[in-house]
Amino acid sequence: MRRERNPFLTVYAWIVYIFLFAPIVILILFSFNDSKRNFIWRGFTLKWYPELFGNDALLAALGVTLQVAFISVVVTTFLGTLLGLGLARLRSSRAAGASDTLILLPMVTPEVVMGISLLLFFALLFNANGSILQIAVAHIAFSISYVAIIVRARAVSLDPRMEEAARDLGASPRAAFLHVTLPLLAPAVAAGGLIAFALSFDDLIITSFNAGVGSSTLPLYIYSRIRFGVTPEINAISTIVVVSTGVAILIAMQVSARRARALATQE
Repeated sequence: MRRERNPFLTVYAWIVYIFLFAPIVILILFSFNDSKRNFIWRGFTLKWYPELFGNDALLAALGVTLQVAFISVVVTTFLGTLLGLGLARLRSSRAAGASDTLILLPMVTPEVVMGISLLLFFALLFNANGSILQIAVAHIAFSISYVAIIVRARAVSLDPRMEEAARDLGASPRAAFLHVTLPLLAPAVAAGGLIAFALSFDDLIITSFNAGVGSSTLPLYIYSRIRFGVTPEINAISTIVVVSTGVAILIAMQVSARRARALATQE
């Protein structure tokens, strides 16, 4: 059946898109503003981008952010994948209900409470001083649930007979997991890793409780600077982050589309 286009829904969709992307467009536009004061356009310039790369404090904060995000993504993706697969194979309904509650708890706990609890945990048990490793562990603690839930949703939909068939053909449990189960879980694992990276990269509240001297991340640096006004340098680094994220999403969509076409061709 042919569906007629609803003009009201079309207009509503455009309003939503404008509401979502108008602030980003304004931010990108003013990263090329010749004036240091926002909302006063004085001409087009590219000078803020070279000055951005000459800002040692900002680059140091970006380096800390990437280090923390890398550690968080690697550990979170590994542990979250195993946790999600284990939750998908739980047979007891009581155990499944209790595990669901525990896995959802870090996601629904306010970040202020999570930040304070992690700060007390590190201070009492390890006498930590806000190192990069402490921030990474804090990010792992609140992001592992997202990966586990995504992987579990994918694992539940898998046909267990595929892994059983591999075992019947002589594959060891490890080989069956690496060559059958893991490739089927790969899209969910990749999605969970991307979400873990995004959560770690832009976290502010939990990081502010666990950061120390010399371990300031990019969100903390930006927050400390915008209290005195948003500068074009902040707009420039934000533009780079937005563009990099958009490119990564486009690449992921292209890879996913090619994978889907390859699977359709094989079928």
